[in-house]
Amino acid sequence: MIPLRSIDCVLLDMDGTLLDKYFDDYFWEHLVPERYAEKHNITFGKAKEVLLSLYRAHEGTLNWTDIDFWSRELNLDVPALKEQIKHLIEVHPHVEDFLRAMRQQKKRVYMVTNAHYKVLDIKLKKTQIGRYFDKCITSFEMGYPKEMIEFWEKVEKILKFDRENTLFIDDTAEILRTARSFGIKHLFLKIGANSRKRDAATHEFPVLKDYRELLDLLA
Repeated sequence: MIPLRSIDCVLLDMDGTLLDKYFDDYFWEHLVPERYAEKHNITFGKAKEVLLSLYRAHEGTLNWTDIDFWSRELNLDVPALKEQIKHLIEVHPHVEDFLRAMRQQKKRVYMVTNAHYKVLDIKLKKTQIGRYFDKCITSFEMGYPKEMIEFWEKVEKILKFDRENTLFIDDTAEILRTARSFGIKHLFLKIGANSRKRDAATHEFPVLKDYRELLDLLA
């Protein structure tokens, strides 16, 4: 239980937290390997093996979600490929109800995402959730991914939030660990990030399965 009514600032991740991560997982695990295999005349299995190795090498860095980097690295037009399947971009259930309630409660609501600004643009145009946020901050603006404490130091200077009265929701435990180390008091791990995949059974953070759970705290 968190004192949601007394929370002043709400920080929200995008992919997996607000939006169904099925889009991203399908893109990187199926569409990109498919196109890479076609370009290099190799099997899908071999393409996936090569790409997973490349992904692992850059995970947790700014390159990880930099689609311009991946366009150069893979010699594929990654933004164009994302546009091709943007119909798969979906908002998690009750997200808009929650965001609307936060606005009504006069909370400051910010998106903090590792997503590249070009991907952010595609997703905000598709979903229209951008209207609920006071500001959207990307790791590219900050120069650090959310996994690094420097990201939070810079964000705090910009947003001037009180760590004791801030709620942060993300679907990645490593990022929540960094936020916890920084001193953000109220943290939730969004489970069911990809609606078509099972989550691990145990979690070290309080979990949020459905945004109705938070709405119930305001009832």
